[in-house]
Amino acid sequence: MFSRRKLSGRILVSQLMILAVTSVVGLVLLGFAQRSQIDHVNEQRALSIAEIAAADPQIVAAMSAGDPGRGPHGPVQTAATRIMNAARARYVVVIDRRHVRHSHPIVGEIGQAVTEPVVALDGHDHFFIDNGSRGRSANARTPLRDSSGRIIGEVSVGIDERDVVPSLLNELSVFALYIGIALAVGVLASYALAWRLKRTTFGLELEEIAGLLQDREAMLHGIREGVVAFDQSDKVSVVNDEARRLLGLGTALGCRLEDLLPEGRLRRALAGELGPDEIHVLTDSHCLAINRMPVVLHGRALGAVVTVRDRTEIVGMLRELDSVRGLTDALRAQQHEFANRMHTLAGLLELGEQEQALEYAVELASTDRTQAAEIRERIANSLMVGLIVAKCTVAAERGVRLTLDPASKLGAEPGHLRRLLTVVGNLLDNAVDATATPALGGGRAASGPAEVELLIRESGDEITVRVSDNGPGVPDEARAHIFEDGWSTRPDRGTARRGLGLAMVHRLVTRHGGEITVSEGEGAVFTVRLPLPDTEPAPLGAVFIAAPPVPPENAAAAGNAVGAGNAGRSTTAGPNSGRTRW
Repeated sequence: MFSRRKLSGRILVSQLMILAVTSVVGLVLLGFAQRSQIDHVNEQRALSIAEIAAADPQIVAAMSAGDPGRGPHGPVQTAATRIMNAARARYVVVIDRRHVRHSHPIVGEIGQAVTEPVVALDGHDHFFIDNGSRGRSANARTPLRDSSGRIIGEVSVGIDERDVVPSLLNELSVFALYIGIALAVGVLASYALAWRLKRTTFGLELEEIAGLLQDREAMLHGIREGVVAFDQSDKVSVVNDEARRLLGLGTALGCRLEDLLPEGRLRRALAGELGPDEIHVLTDSHCLAINRMPVVLHGRALGAVVTVRDRTEIVGMLRELDSVRGLTDALRAQQHEFANRMHTLAGLLELGEQEQALEYAVELASTDRTQAAEIRERIANSLMVGLIVAKCTVAAERGVRLTLDPASKLGAEPGHLRRLLTVVGNLLDNAVDATATPALGGGRAASGPAEVELLIRESGDEITVRVSDNGPGVPDEARAHIFEDGWSTRPDRGTARRGLGLAMVHRLVTRHGGEITVSEGEGAVFTVRLPLPDTEPAPLGAVFIAAPPVPPENAAAAGNAVGAGNAGRSTTAGPNSGRTRW
């Protein structure tokens, strides 16, 4: 029944039980203490009566003369009875050195010897509680001396227990009144405490609170999503294991963000300084989607809850999907171009112009040189070749000419291979976007044909990647933010989220001891330098490769398709150009 009561009722009943038990225990202990005190007072009173009797001249004279008298009318018995009645003592007994009583409340005991020792013969006063044959009493004994000071006996005085109990009950009744008042105050305080606790716990009962705690712990440690909660003072109050893993936090409870994370976009996103919308932040190992929501309950602000989701693989896959879509569109256009050529050949043959058809076929064959082989003259790694061939196809379809600098040189197994694929892919994507004509969806502002030049050179101590274009360049006001994740001058395109490529490249390069720079003015030139040897081969950021590399066995086919598609665009290399073009 107690467990089914409400929280306020439990607190009230518990407090009443505690107060009642403590009050009874306190009253009992107080009774023992007061009884001990009253016994001590009565012992002192009995000692005072005994000293008065020992100083009585009639008793001293009779005991000194050796004629105390026997019976109820002897001088010692008469004086002792008088003192006993006046002091309201239980008894006044005078005993000589031979242990013989000369006064006693019971006349028959006069002249009889006592069985217990006559302790006052040592010359000292003695007092104690005596549990004798006549009941419990406070007893005091003092030596009886003659006029010369010689001890001739003792005087024993007792105070009846019946005089102690009424006094004790009288004092305890006062204390009981005080305890009753304290009990009433405790009841009111318990009721106020129960009301306050119920308001603090929003009316939840103990079982509900325990259930919520269990559910919270199970949820926090069971979900694959980071959760960080902040209290009203912006201190971390809740953090689960996934949040610690994604954010690199240790023991974060009770700490502020400035004590946990350095200044940067990640800390500003967690603090809610970047706005209420979902924020994407790049760290050294993850691409995180961060969402901060304030917590308000019954009109009271309780803090905020931040959810952190790992979008590394998803963003990488979306970027690859977007690149594959661009490549698919380009190949589809190449298919139409190839069909047009076949129709031209079929028409010439049908008209009987065999010689002209042969000349046209030879011309096409001469322009369809295997560009993958030309790339391999300078780039020996198959993955890098496939990536460049795939990028050239997309660029050509958007009206952009890619040029490989003749100084390019890369071995079959270069250092930082995974990182190079990411860096080259993202920089080429940005350059193509910047130089594509408006009709093809770009933002080109510079005059002349759209061109992008790529340089990859491997030397003894570093690998250099330079991507230059003749687009509008990087605005002066954007230079301070160009490498921040989430920042972009263009809206999202398809499935790929803008503002992550350059930020990821910057983190990737600086993390491995390299540097990235961007030129000023019209036409952007991005230069990346990665030191050699590659001391950290972990493929960090590999999932962000902006375009899927073409397998080596398909590189030639892709190059042929590109060359065929560009035959009518004057984008093939001239005989004296000195550069490989697509």
